[in-house]
Amino acid sequence: MRSAFRESDSGERARPAALELAKGRDVEYAAAFALALFGESAEAQKLAADLEKRFPEDTPVQFEYLPTLHALSALAHQAPSDAVERLQRAVPYDLAVPGTLFFGKFGGLYPAYIRGKAYLAAGRGQEAAAEFQKVLNHRGIVLADPIGALAHLQLGRAYVVSGDITKAKSAYQDFLALWKDADPDLPVLKQASAEYAKL
Repeated sequence: MRSAFRESDSGERARPAALELAKGRDVEYAAAFALALFGESAEAQKLAADLEKRFPEDTPVQFEYLPTLHALSALAHQAPSDAVERLQRAVPYDLAVPGTLFFGKFGGLYPAYIRGKAYLAAGRGQEAAAEFQKVLNHRGIVLADPIGALAHLQLGRAYVVSGDITKAKSAYQDFLALWKDADPDLPVLKQASAEYAKL
C-alpha cells in the first residue's frame, strides 16, 4: 500500500495485487484506497460497498476506511466540499491507529491527509494547512508512510493558497530536502521543484 500511495502521488502506476491473496478488512481497504488514488473510482467504490456490507459495526471501517474512500471518490468527481463533509465523521478517530498500521505500517492519519487535500481543492488554505500540520505533528502514527514526506509539499501548497509565501517556501524546502536523493525524474519532485521556483 505504501508503494501504491507513493507511486500514485509520484505519477508512477502499479496495480494492487493484494486482493488476489486475501480478502481481509484491512487488505480490502488498502486495495480500494490504491485504486481510488489511481483514478479507478468505480472499482474502489465496489470494494467500499463490500466493506460496508461485511463490516457494518466495525469502528475502523465505519469511521476511518469508508469516510476516506468516499472522500476520495468525491475528490475524483471534483466535489471537494462533499469530500470534506464525508470525512467529518472520521475527525474523532484521526489519531487512532488503524489495523493497516499493524500489518503494513501504513494508513495512520489518512483521513486527515485526504481532508487536507479536499480543503486544498476547495481553496481553503488555512484549513488544509491545519490538516497537513496534524500529519507532521504525529510522526509516531505516520511512521515511514509516504504521507509523512508528502505532507510537507501539501503544506507548502496550502500556504500558497492562504497567501503566506514565507511559510510556503519553508514547507517546500523541507519537502525538497527530504527528497534530495530521489530520482530527479519523478513527476511529483519535478512538479514540486517547478512550484517552488515560482515562489
